[in-house]
Amino acid sequence: MLKGLVKRLQENRFFLLFIVLMLVFRSAVADWNSVPTGSMKPTILEGDRLLVNKMAYDIRVPFTHLSIVKIADPLRGEIIIFDSVKADKKLVKRVIGVPGDVIEMRQNRLIINGQVLDYEIRNKLVSNTDSIENLLGLEHMIRVHDTPSRLANFGPVTVPDDYYLALGDNRDASADSRVIGFIPRAEITGRAKTVAFSNDYDNYYRFRPQRFMHTL
Repeated sequence: MLKGLVKRLQENRFFLLFIVLMLVFRSAVADWNSVPTGSMKPTILEGDRLLVNKMAYDIRVPFTHLSIVKIADPLRGEIIIFDSVKADKKLVKRVIGVPGDVIEMRQNRLIINGQVLDYEIRNKLVSNTDSIENLLGLEHMIRVHDTPSRLANFGPVTVPDDYYLALGDNRDASADSRVIGFIPRAEITGRAKTVAFSNDYDNYYRFRPQRFMHTL
């Protein structure tokens, strides 16, 4: 029996090597990450598959969080993927505060290091509003509800060393740093800038052509 097993392994060694290399690539170099919730609307939709650059910040030992070489630190405004210990799952959020920043929020309007951010309404929906948030020079869309949630106010708080403050773009429907606290640098596994492809969960999982290779 053992000889038969060894023979099968030898016969399929190139296929097995391919599988191992693919797993290593997805663990340490690049992968895609599915988005099951609307916490990043309107930027990211349920059903989007994000291309994740796992070497954006670190070169890591495959299948671990152990960093071999630090390449860069996350910047304010970047969309990060992290394995949250407190939430016990992988999350996708936007970096709002970097180490040393003083952050507060009043009625869903951010104040960073004493500067109130500018907001420009773009789309008024039935029960919420989409606006452009100017994150100290980086513009992106956010969504707020007409009736603000309990998360609409916090701080001021100071982001400690080796931690980040991250929020969902759907501000009243996101369990982010306002719920799970600051994000440890070691938990951040990659950066997302592109939607690889997307399926519409509400329409029989149909492919969304307009989201194919869509830049975030």
